[in-house]
Amino acid sequence: MDNVSVIIKKQLKDTLKNKTVLIQFIMFPAMTLIMENAIKIDGMPENFFTKLFSVMYIGMAPLTSAAAIISEEKEKNTLRVLLMANVKPWEYLLGVSVYVWTLCMLGALVMSSGLKASDIPFYLMIMGLGFVISILIGSCVGIYARNQMVSTSLVMPVMMVLSFAPMLAMFNDKIEVLARIFFTQQIRVIFNTMSFGEAGKTGFAVIALNACAALGLFFTAFRRNRSYN
Repeated sequence: MDNVSVIIKKQLKDTLKNKTVLIQFIMFPAMTLIMENAIKIDGMPENFFTKLFSVMYIGMAPLTSAAAIISEEKEKNTLRVLLMANVKPWEYLLGVSVYVWTLCMLGALVMSSGLKASDIPFYLMIMGLGFVISILIGSCVGIYARNQMVSTSLVMPVMMVLSFAPMLAMFNDKIEVLARIFFTQQIRVIFNTMSFGEAGKTGFAVIALNACAALGLFFTAFRRNRSYN
């Protein structure tokens, strides 16, 4: 745990230097506050922008941040130095994951400011679950990629699907049918009523399958790249 805490502290120090990662944690919370307070349209559902941007936040920030951090440190050989200093691969990955998850949760806490007080614990729980799945997928990309450029090219299509498919599904029935297989779409459905009822057993099954698939890919990538060459 000492090594994990060292990794977390290192990432915190690097955050201000890495503007690409930093903006991921700021953009959607800021957009949510601005849009919720600046735009008022008759008939608009309550907390429309909070729910919309929350799903996009899950599909973008943790995914791209985890991939960018791991691939950059592989490219600069920082990760190799850490491993030579007796930091185990799982300790490094856990430290990065905890760091990304914590900053994402702080952003989610800001985004929840417009919700009813009774809905906030439920909202944060679902956001936390979504962040875990997204971080696992981002870590897979970061581990597989040889460098940061390759990581960016791999993570972009995944991010586009997970972030924008739920939004497009609101306006197109055909896209909505396809989007049902992604956990971000099921989270959007849950956020519609702030309850598990609308998602049903199918929604839970999709989220569970997405989580299992992400976990399986993560361990596959981990085993194939234990040396992080």
